[in-house]
Amino acid sequence: MSTNERTYTVRNLILVAVLAVIFTVLGLELAGRIKHDNNKDNIPVGDFKAVHVEPGETFTMSPKSSELHAVCEQGYLAIAADADPDFRGILVDYKNRGVRCARPDSSTESTSGE
Repeated sequence: MSTNERTYTVRNLILVAVLAVIFTVLGLELAGRIKHDNNKDNIPVGDFKAVHVEPGETFTMSPKSSELHAVCEQGYLAIAADADPDFRGILVDYKNRGVRCARPDSSTESTSGE
């Protein structure tokens, strides 16, 4: 090995990699390439799934509460956090259609023949 050859430690290489990431993010932020959305209207409150349970089938779930609660908001099911009940999100399906709080009354629906 010649005396002109420099050796780099693993610590130095990790430090350079971390600094490169930090300066890249900082440069993108200053250039305005990273977009921050200040509109809180379309932010998802959470990710939910439905579990189908057959009659008589036992279903186990976590005994710990999710710290969320559901309310009926203008006929649609809304999910709100226990810590901030004013911050609500309407529950929608995979096609972005609102989930109703109750089944619509069949007597109020009109038919196409009338």
